[in-house]
Amino acid sequence: MSSKGTEPGELTVRLSPGVGQFDADEWNALGGDRNPFVSYEFLTALEDSGSVGEGTGWDPVPIAITDANDRLLAAMPSYAKGHSQGEFVFDHAWADALHRAGRNYYPKLQIAAPFTPANGPRLLLRDTALAGHLLKGAEMVCEQNGLSSAHATFIEPEQLPLFEAGDWLVRSDIQFHWINRGYDSFDGFLDELASRKRKNLRKERAAAQEGLRIERLSGDDIKPEHWDAFWVFYQDTGARKWGTPYLTREAFTLLGERMGERMVLILAFDGEAPIAGALNFVGADAIYGRYWGCTRDVRFLHFELCYYQAIDIAIERDLKRVEAGAQGGHKLARGYEPVKTYSAHWIADPDFRAAIADFLEREREGVATDQVFLDRRTPFRKGD
Repeated sequence: MSSKGTEPGELTVRLSPGVGQFDADEWNALGGDRNPFVSYEFLTALEDSGSVGEGTGWDPVPIAITDANDRLLAAMPSYAKGHSQGEFVFDHAWADALHRAGRNYYPKLQIAAPFTPANGPRLLLRDTALAGHLLKGAEMVCEQNGLSSAHATFIEPEQLPLFEAGDWLVRSDIQFHWINRGYDSFDGFLDELASRKRKNLRKERAAAQEGLRIERLSGDDIKPEHWDAFWVFYQDTGARKWGTPYLTREAFTLLGERMGERMVLILAFDGEAPIAGALNFVGADAIYGRYWGCTRDVRFLHFELCYYQAIDIAIERDLKRVEAGAQGGHKLARGYEPVKTYSAHWIADPDFRAAIADFLEREREGVATDQVFLDRRTPFRKGD
């Protein structure tokens, strides 16, 4: 895959074979220092472990803008995709429609943190004035290489206007996030819930913890044996959800070595044996729940490790929210609220773009209706 182009003022649009081609400090200065999933450490761990790259359908092709001194000014984590797996924003119907019209949907360009349905910056910028140049760079990559489209998924809301200004099509969906409203403890959060819901959550936590020991591990406290145990949990969940786990075993070792202080591994032990675990990443203002698994079913343990422990950590660290991943209407009863997520799409074919624009307009109406419905069903007290 190739790209070339020069912007006014001797700015160069550049395509690279991986994030590892860049300087770590320069890359992180564009946003990786506040969001773990666009950090140099996270993205290169996926590359170096073989979780992305040859044979995965996720070929790294980060797009960057550099100045005359080869200084990195802007970048986007992007991938040439031969399928739509691991994205969590579903476009299979779009691919089918274009195929029926006798055209190829794949390959396409995916601007994302692979396998990660968590909000974050997709345009990594020293100056927001460069946003338009970066988006034009993505379009140019598609045009020069015969890609049907470009898709930026799980865009942090603050960056949405940048994509709209570039005339990309906007799509929305709903996730469930826990919002920290200045709580001083988990009990302080529970006090905001309706009485019956409050009692249910207390019962769930007690039942989940009974007879078990729960530990939180970060940094050097996460040992190889902990990753070995978690790998078993992850494989079980991945096999049931996706058929094949996305990450390799080496990915967890590299993530632990490179960004262990930005991770919290929560393990449940029965005696000395770990039976379940949940892996979280910590950003500047949020904690992100990513992976979970178990070797023994314990009632409510999934909720305890993935949702309640994350709330505890957010309160302790004064983080603004918990993002616990995609899907999961069951999160609603546990104090997680419906929040819109966004993606943006550039479509090369004008007729196909018009058809998708029409679809998105109708889809947005449905998403808005769903959010109103869900807002009314949060467990919080509805006034006295």
